[in-house]
Amino acid sequence: MTETERAVDDAERAREQGGGQSGLARWWRRLTPSARALEPVPRRWVRDEFGVLLVLGLLIAGIGIPYPDFLDTNNLLSTAHNSVYISLMACGMVFALSMREVDLSVGGTYAMCLVVGALLIRDGTPPWLAVPVMLVTGIALGVFNALVTTLLALPSFIVTLGTLMLFRGVGLALADGKQITDLPLDDSFFTFAGGDPGGVPFALWVLLAVIVVLSVVLSRTRFGARVRAIGSNPDAAAFSGIPVVRTRIQALALSGLTTACAAALALAFYGAGDPTLGQGYELQAIAACIIGGTPLAGGRGSVVGAVAGAMILSVVASGLVFFEVPINWTSFATGGVILVAVAADSALRRTGRRRR
Repeated sequence: MTETERAVDDAERAREQGGGQSGLARWWRRLTPSARALEPVPRRWVRDEFGVLLVLGLLIAGIGIPYPDFLDTNNLLSTAHNSVYISLMACGMVFALSMREVDLSVGGTYAMCLVVGALLIRDGTPPWLAVPVMLVTGIALGVFNALVTTLLALPSFIVTLGTLMLFRGVGLALADGKQITDLPLDDSFFTFAGGDPGGVPFALWVLLAVIVVLSVVLSRTRFGARVRAIGSNPDAAAFSGIPVVRTRIQALALSGLTTACAAALALAFYGAGDPTLGQGYELQAIAACIIGGTPLAGGRGSVVGAVAGAMILSVVASGLVFFEVPINWTSFATGGVILVAVAADSALRRTGRRRR
């Protein structure tokens, strides 16, 4: 009898005996041979993120040694700030990928939320009041993705590929295909949220808060455990009574929320609503998650790793400027670094497993 079959038997006995949470806990511990690895153990968490953080550090050193100007504080802050929008999308994407879902619509969601916020502000809505509307819009678009995926019984990959173009099309239509300007740039929303309080871009402070909160949610809450359990074995999770549909809706809604947060910060920083922004962001967000150790096969994920992955992409883009790489080779170089980063992180993980 396999581990999964024994887990199903345990879940069935727990139901018959009214085991409640204790039965679910017993099932969770035996769901897969690696189930214990998914439990929130801080020391293991540090080891899992070590590989991608090491790659990030080596990249920074590799560029900074021949070009010391790269290590200038202002340049490092600018490089980190450039990664914020992808990082926020990746933070939400981790939850979707951890339960074997994919949200390809984040680029369209980002553009649509950006346009909605810019239109509201241009038409007289106080900027700070437009932000909650943007966040609710992002959540609604994520819920829409989940409902279509569930009702039509289609893979989220296919559904969100369609809604990517749908949402971006709505944003272009609302903006009439033009950049939305004439916004009150002297408002505190633009000067503070788009500025550098304490010498650090406001967006980086927001990203730090999101990292802390979502890391705790993924590793320490029942919702995070459900996400990882569904990703490990969807059938066993459904049989044990875990609400798969509700968890899918929550995960994709969270992806929409973090994307809308990125849109709000972009609006504050750029001071205009451009419906063409965000093209290709969905693939970069997925790449950041995978570089950071969140597999497409689901079952585990790392918010910190995803942000580190996004930082790697930003460092590569900035480093290419210092190395004077022709712009036509930028995509080639970025793709190559992604492959090297993933291979290096995978090798470090295998080495760590052999030592244990």
